[in-house]
Amino acid sequence: MPLSSDRPYTTVVLAMSADGKIADAQRSPARFSSLQDKLHLERQIAAADAVLFGAGTLRAYGTTLRVSQPQLVQQRHEQNLAPQPVHIVASCQGNIDRQLRFFRQPVPRWLLTTNAGAKQWQGKEFFEQVLVCETAGATGIDWTCAMAKIASMGLSRLAVLGGGEVVAAMLAADLIDELWLTICPVLLGGNTAPTPVDGTGFAAIAAPRLELLSVNAIAQEVFLHYRRQN
Repeated sequence: MPLSSDRPYTTVVLAMSADGKIADAQRSPARFSSLQDKLHLERQIAAADAVLFGAGTLRAYGTTLRVSQPQLVQQRHEQNLAPQPVHIVASCQGNIDRQLRFFRQPVPRWLLTTNAGAKQWQGKEFFEQVLVCETAGATGIDWTCAMAKIASMGLSRLAVLGGGEVVAAMLAADLIDELWLTICPVLLGGNTAPTPVDGTGFAAIAAPRLELLSVNAIAQEVFLHYRRQN
């Protein structure tokens, strides 16, 4: 459960190639993981009150992953949860194609953005909530403010599904509690291919440290579960 009522307990869930890439250099949709990994991802989504992903991730796929397995739908019902978690898109500028199939999926949709990004969406029916949290100088999203606002709206468990810039920003603000990383048997390479943690990077002495909780090899994939060390 949350370390503090000021923010949700946050878990990153990502699949990556054996050389640490979450997509190819063209940032194509990552289709290299197995059905087993998709089922794993859906279980993590089903356990969350909300999922969060960047606009780049949404543009790549055009959709989000809903909870569809009957046992997971029943599990949420028994826990008095809504059939689907809230799906939160993070976008500084709010530049999202309104024709994406995402906007026709039966899920609750929220937008996390800045004042500038909110202007084109407020008063529209595309998002049920538009959350505005911007850094000083309006250069980006204030993630500490964002997590506090999400928690204040009753969401205590958050799954972060990408991309690397979002994960990097949240790690830098010390807002990540756990990570699930699936290693897939493919090599993508590429200097510009995204990784689980992009951004400017961390100096080795200040790099976030992890505690390994479990390792599970299924067929050709390895499922790693980490907890962020304090």
